[in-house]
Amino acid sequence: VLRCLGIPTRVITNFNSAHDKNLNLSIDKYIDISGNNLHLSEDSVWNFHVWNESWFVRRDLGSFYDGWQVLDATPQEKSKGIYQCGPASTRAIKEGDVNLDYDSPFVFAAVNADCVTWIRYSKKRKERIFSDTRKIGKFISTKAVGTNSRVDVTANYKYPEVKEISFKIPYSQYKKSLMDDRKILVTAV
Repeated sequence: VLRCLGIPTRVITNFNSAHDKNLNLSIDKYIDISGNNLHLSEDSVWNFHVWNESWFVRRDLGSFYDGWQVLDATPQEKSKGIYQCGPASTRAIKEGDVNLDYDSPFVFAAVNADCVTWIRYSKKRKERIFSDTRKIGKFISTKAVGTNSRVDVTANYKYPEVKEISFKIPYSQYKKSLMDDRKILVTAV
């Protein structure tokens, strides 16, 4: 419909697409102390999800957010009481501006959520034991104009992932550094 109105529009496919049900920007998995899944979260990761982008001028948000806007014709969650998603600025998604209207936090999570595993010791006590910051939002793609080639548009949605740097240190030293980090965190809180 938007193309019929002369508005540039394209289909986007996001692989490893997060479905962040509670909008905390992470996909949470809870396990008990034996490693059994507790099914406490409705978050999920889909193999892929497809939405549209259209090119808009954003007078409501400011010219910084002009350009490609995410519109999802198959929203799975209600937004402001009805099933809708967008138009969320891809610039806002890339910059992490999740406090804007038009479902920016939901789209941000779809392409950039962390997958976090928690051990739940009791109803009041849980501990984060693993966080994967790279799993979500892979090969975000659209079709090239005039050919059947794939165009990677991941850079429109997120900055490049930081490469891991491996250090060869003894485990005891690594464990001590984690304890030092925890002390800093506790002091900061």
